[in-house]
Amino acid sequence: MAAGLAVTVAALLATGAGPREAERVRGHPVADPVPKRSATAEKVAAPVRIADGATVRLLRPGDRVDVIAAEESATGIGAARVVARGARVAEVPTASATESGALVVLSVPRPTAARLAGAGATSRLAVTLW
Repeated sequence: MAAGLAVTVAALLATGAGPREAERVRGHPVADPVPKRSATAEKVAAPVRIADGATVRLLRPGDRVDVIAAEESATGIGAARVVARGARVAEVPTASATESGALVVLSVPRPTAARLAGAGATSRLAVTLW
């Protein structure tokens, strides 16, 4: 019996199965942990209406832009603020120019997409090319 036990231990050691392998519950495979992705690193597609449609016609997929929001008020255009820096142009839809501007799709982190959506609802948006 001692010889059989010694052979079993030697076989387990040779295959790399140690106490960890033996302690696993049968029927419950252990997978490698899934790496967590930061919400700030995850990119999403954000459609944005830029006030000047002619500016959008200058853009090409892959371009980098800053998006600036200028508050609109009854007295005119207010203070401007940058709502996205270094956003990558993902797509420039054809025939998207209207009187209210033109659409461009930007690839940005999820929090930036939320800022863009909020700014687009209350402000005129413009872009500057890098």
